[in-house]
Amino acid sequence: MENQDFNLDENLKEDAEFNLEVSVSDEFKRGCKLYNFRRPDKFSKEHLKALQDIHRDFARHLATVLTGYLRMEVEIDVISVDQLTYEEYICSMPSHVQNMIFKLNPLSGEISMGMSPEVLAVVLDRMLGGSGVINDHGKELTQIEELLTTKFVEKIIKILEEAWGTILPVKSEFVTLANGYHSVPITTSGEIVTLISFEVRLGQKNFGLMNICFPYPVLETVLPKLTPQYIYQHASVAANEIGKNETLERIKGAELEMQVILGMANVEINDVLDLKVDDVIKLDQKLDKELIACVNKKKKFFVVPGVIQNKVCVKIVDQYQEKE
Repeated sequence: MENQDFNLDENLKEDAEFNLEVSVSDEFKRGCKLYNFRRPDKFSKEHLKALQDIHRDFARHLATVLTGYLRMEVEIDVISVDQLTYEEYICSMPSHVQNMIFKLNPLSGEISMGMSPEVLAVVLDRMLGGSGVINDHGKELTQIEELLTTKFVEKIIKILEEAWGTILPVKSEFVTLANGYHSVPITTSGEIVTLISFEVRLGQKNFGLMNICFPYPVLETVLPKLTPQYIYQHASVAANEIGKNETLERIKGAELEMQVILGMANVEINDVLDLKVDDVIKLDQKLDKELIACVNKKKKFFVVPGVIQNKVCVKIVDQYQEKE
């Protein structure tokens, strides 16, 4: 009896293993991938590629602006876009790197920007009228230098705001300067962040790093838009709109000729030759009818005549439309 029970248990075990193998199909196995619960990957390769494209444009624009602002040659390149935990990020940052915190509303949460002292010292020296040659760049910032740093960071995040315009309209907001990364955390230690690192070259001799850290909750709502295809499509639309606005801005000062048609009349050449003072020409326009205003000889508006301070004037009442 015991042997029969043993054989029955073995049979049940074999059947269970067989059913398990059958239920887990090859197609299901191919769709599975390893998942690291300790450090999950929340940003796909497409997301990181899109972030790289956005911040590559940001780096080019920022370099152009800072070249004029600091009156020296500035080059900025994106060197990496990675995802890691916030704890790994703050542990990898040297203690002497200045930490600037800001927001891009309506994105929720705070964003961190780090700048190496080699870069910040040159920038502050140029803002104070110096030559940009710095030997001692490890000292703490004075109150005046903190104010200048805040002004400089506001200029940077304003350009970042424009770069993010291809994804969604955002408004930059400076929050604070922090001494180190442990004093003002922007998210929990285990949260995944994406880190964009830049190499900054100031003049011929000064090199340093700058980085921007986006916690996952900040970008979570815009992840569907973080694809290269979406960025390229909307970048062309934005570029066309910017080009249109720039063209309109440039031609605002151009002068145009504006005329008001009082009326028209068909007159024979013989009558024209016989015209003299006090003769009256009958027009096709009635006194109670609206007149037509032309811009560059094209009919644009319906107007009514009037007088202001003894000067003849017209008031626009409607837009002119050709009769079909």
